[in-house]
Amino acid sequence: MAVDGDIIAAAVLEMLKAIGEDPEREGLRDTPRRISEMYEEIFSGLDKNPVEELEVTFEENHEEMVILRDIPFYSMCEHHLLPFHGVAHVGYIPSSRVVGISKIARTVEILARRPQLQERLTSQIADTIMEGLNPRGVAVVIEAQHLCMTMRGIKKPGSIVVTSANRGIFRDRPETRAEFFSLFRGNTL
Repeated sequence: MAVDGDIIAAAVLEMLKAIGEDPEREGLRDTPRRISEMYEEIFSGLDKNPVEELEVTFEENHEEMVILRDIPFYSMCEHHLLPFHGVAHVGYIPSSRVVGISKIARTVEILARRPQLQERLTSQIADTIMEGLNPRGVAVVIEAQHLCMTMRGIKKPGSIVVTSANRGIFRDRPETRAEFFSLFRGNTL
């Protein structure tokens, strides 16, 4: 399903009129087109299957934890269509096959580029990695700020929402989960 730029542009034109603006004034004249192009970009994950990013793996006898932390992402809250942004931390324990680390970041990116809830995004990342890599386990933590909470409504800037999802050995073994949390929080560089 591709984003329909013409429908978005028409809707933005109507929205500008509805808020009492003149869509023909100089600063707004191209806004409907710009917003439709922006929506094509920020919702580009709707057309992609994130599991496909994890198809190329490498045989490696590494069965210890692999963590990619501080993966920046931007997404749109599906309730208000306002951005939320932050970082994702992803850890997995391979079952003899590893994936290029950029593929983990691409998985986060694809899933974030959809109308989302942070809770769902966290679970989808974990489930996608479980499906695509069949690891012994996966852990995901997302820390994000939501503009729907900071610029409107309760107006609490600086508030951080933290969600986690644990699958496999990370769910079954508290010591594995604790190791992940200590490593992604620690300063290892």
